This record gives sequence, C-alpha cells and structure tokens, in this order.
Amino acid sequence: MKKTEKVGVIPYLIPLQEAFALHANAENAKAMEAYMKEHFPFFGIKATPRRGLLAAFLKEHGMPTPFDPEVLRSLWNAPQREFHHSAVDIMEKQIRSIKESDLSLIEEYIVTNSWWDTVDGLSSWICGPYFLKFPEHKAQITDQWAVHHNMWLRRASIIFQLAYKEKTDTELLFRHIRLNLGSKEFFINKAIGWALREYAKTDADAVKQFVSQTELHSLSKREALRRLI
Repeated sequence: MKKTEKVGVIPYLIPLQEAFALHANAENAKAMEAYMKEHFPFFGIKATPRRGLLAAFLKEHGMPTPFDPEVLRSLWNAPQREFHHSAVDIMEKQIRSIKESDLSLIEEYIVTNSWWDTVDGLSSWICGPYFLKFPEHKAQITDQWAVHHNMWLRRASIIFQLAYKEKTDTELLFRHIRLNLGSKEFFINKAIGWALREYAKTDADAVKQFVSQTELHSLSKREALRRLI
C-alpha cells in the first residue's frame, strides 16, 4: 500500500495525523514508551483525549467503509501507537458491520505490532463480537489459535470470551487453558488467570472446581482466585 511521504499515512488520515501531532506531549510520550517497554513510539496523547480527537476527525471527514483494509492497514503500519489504538477504536465502532471474511484482517492485526494493549482490545472488543455473530467458526478458529506458535493468538484464544458472561463456552475456555498449561510466557499465564477470574463472576463454582483439578501456574491460580478467597 502506498503511503504519503509527508506523514506515512494515506491522504484520508492526514488530518488525524496532524491533530495527533498538534496535541503531542513529549513528557507523556516518554512515560508511555517506558511503560510499553520501548516497543513503540508515542505522540504522548492519553486515551480519553486521543478518542476525542478521533471522534472529531470522524465527524468532520466521515467514517471509513467498515473494516476498510486500506485505512486500517495504514493506521496499523504507522509508527506511533496512537494510530494502532485508533484502528482498534474504529473497528469497535463498526463491529455490527463486520463480515465473515474480515477475520483474516483481524488475525493480521493480532500478530502485527503486537503487544498486550492492542491484542486485548482486538480479542475482547472485536473477536468476541465476531464469534457471537459467526459462531460456526468459533471452535475451529480459536482451537487453532490456542496451539499457534504466535503467543498473541494463543492469548486471544483464552480471552476472547471475557465479556460473554453466561454465553461463555466453558468447555472451549477450559480446553484452551489446558492447551497452554506449562507455558513460561507471562502474558499467557496472566491471560489464563484473567479469563478465569472474569468467568468466576458468572460461575464461581465452576472456576473453583477447575482450579482445584488443574495444575495451573502460580500466577494463573493467584489471579483466578483473587476475588474468590
């Protein structure tokens, strides 16, 4: 995809880039980059004002076609993390219009410029609603993710049901957790504990029983039971 030399995004997105640059905060950026382990540069715009700038941009310039790959890839391939967050925010706004074929794009974003902040948003806000809309793909796709060599797809397989509550496929959740037992990855073990803790709000007994019968990593177990003890 061709990008403009001036700002590294397609022409439609130039006003958003200019708004971000105008509101950049070097002190905030330094702190954000340190918090994110120097994986990405930042403009230094916190979440609430960033979303306000995006909302103003969309109001003036119009919402892109739902899940437009040119717009989303341009945001995702831009350097500053605020662009990546904005891509997730746009997808969330358009989630009701997601198509069955859009899943390949979502997988692409999960494994590109990956870190917990975007992966968690993509998993809960995008993949979660996607699999409710297209449940026939849920087990097949997420079973593949659960054993994928890419850690972030495995994390997504564990946490995509975070907001499901009573709609949670418990068998699927527990299967994906079991498939990742023994992992030394912090983000996998944290995800296991997080998913169990969230589901415990719906069925505490099921979580207690699962934890008692499963050799979880100490981090996962501690997180799972944090509100049940």
